[in-house]
Amino acid sequence: MRSSSAGRTSEARSRLLDTATRLFYAEGIHAVGIDRIVAEAQVTRATLYRHFPGKEDLVLAYLHEVDQGIRSRAGEAVAAALPPAETVRALSRAIAQSIQSPGFRGCAFLNAAAEYPELDSPVRKAVLAHRTWFLETVTDLLAEIRESGAAPAARHFVMLRDGAMAAGCLFDPALVSDTFLRGVDGLLQVHTAADEGRPG
Repeated sequence: MRSSSAGRTSEARSRLLDTATRLFYAEGIHAVGIDRIVAEAQVTRATLYRHFPGKEDLVLAYLHEVDQGIRSRAGEAVAAALPPAETVRALSRAIAQSIQSPGFRGCAFLNAAAEYPELDSPVRKAVLAHRTWFLETVTDLLAEIRESGAAPAARHFVMLRDGAMAAGCLFDPALVSDTFLRGVDGLLQVHTAADEGRPG
């Protein structure tokens, strides 16, 4: 059974991470200071540093939370055991739904990359690790449809997704989502039919 002390510790960490996640995403990582997070999470600085030795540790924890959420949604799409093209469409619909969600402010990872341009930064490395996983996931799905051309098709998908995520916080999110889903349909049609008509 978990002790009350452990429960308070876990609660404080969760409150810190929830607060940081909300503020980092809404206002930007560099724009939000430790004092603001401590105040809004209603904890002491000592409590924050007990869980996160520095701001960068908190940023990495924030990105990990976002990463896990996206992996979970991708896992749900795959677990539905639909035909591969329909799995890609299901993943695309999840992306479109996020674009139309309240408070949408683009891709958390692209936003973080813009704030941490140094290639050797742990934050930058976390961004690249997430994007590598996402590209590999889409590549595997497209390879189930047709292995030849799956890699460039996946890169095309990721570029469509990135464009939609950037445009979704600038223009009508419903229109951006519809445009993105139409683009994915076109990509799937081309990828599926690429070998048709070629001599055997």
